[in-house]
Amino acid sequence: MKKIIFLRKLKRTGRLEIVEPSEEMKSSYLIKAENCFKSSNILFQNQLYENSTSEAYYCIYNSLLALLFKVGIKSENHSASIILFDKLFNNKELTKIVLLAKEERIDKQYYVETKQIIKATKESCNEIITKAEDFLLKLRVIIDELNKDKIDLIRKSFIELLF
Repeated sequence: MKKIIFLRKLKRTGRLEIVEPSEEMKSSYLIKAENCFKSSNILFQNQLYENSTSEAYYCIYNSLLALLFKVGIKSENHSASIILFDKLFNNKELTKIVLLAKEERIDKQYYVETKQIIKATKESCNEIITKAEDFLLKLRVIIDELNKDKIDLIRKSFIELLF
């Protein structure tokens, strides 16, 4: 119930709303996701693991936004986008990936590392990059499989969730 209250608050403030489904916004966010994935790999190759982890997360997050715009949902909050993905698409495997990536991004972006944990950072970064690629590919499949009936059903579920 706490998550629903949070979503309803965002809806009241205009940070979460139902909009017209948009192929253009979907495509734009998928391009951003692909660019973040490329950036993540470049940063990884240059041993910039913290930045690479952030870019891998943004690959995941932008692909999630692409999905939401495909069905006509605008979300301006990371946590809300993840909650909506979990509630509307019910894919526990992918929800787990986005939650892990978000946690890693926050950890790497806001906290400093010592020399002793650089190796662990490299390994965790490599794992997040792999998961980001998997997430992006699987979200593309989900997006491609959406038809008007599925979109209408998801939009209806979104409205029921927030009212």
